[in-house]
Amino acid sequence: MGHRPTRCYRYCKNKLYPKSRFCQGVSGALEAAQICANKYMVKCCGKHGFHIRVQLHPFHVIRINKILSCARADRLRTGVRGALGKPQGAVAGLRIGQNKEHVTEPLRRAKFKFPGRQKIHISKKWGFTKFNVDEFEDMVAEKWLIPDGCGVKYNPNRGPLDKWWALHS
Repeated sequence: MGHRPTRCYRYCKNKLYPKSRFCQGVSGALEAAQICANKYMVKCCGKHGFHIRVQLHPFHVIRINKILSCARADRLRTGVRGALGKPQGAVAGLRIGQNKEHVTEPLRRAKFKFPGRQKIHISKKWGFTKFNVDEFEDMVAEKWLIPDGCGVKYNPNRGPLDKWWALHS
């Protein structure tokens, strides 16, 4: 079908931009962002002076369906005829201290690798735990928290007395 005269396309009612809430992060973008952040952190904080964990994982598989369009079949057409296609890649669904200035810069650089709008939020938690910074040291001193890898285990003041005696003796 041919184009209509230009005067028909001069004033468009709605913009043709894709909505940012439907943007998905591709696994290659996750890897590129992690490499970008790692390079900057090694340069500023040293090789062993930081720890980065990327918690997002691409589970959603996207598919492509190739269709032969004519009798000679010298060209392939991609479309959505039929329910299933071949897997093409994986995507991840996204929702919108001393080294503090060194940490925000690699994250700012890494956010350009992702589609959509990204925001950098500085947490008030201690490392990868769910406890606030001001409470954490007091809880460790009172032995409510037990170090466990890069996290901690919460040990409340209730339960069998044998565990309490073993911990405080």
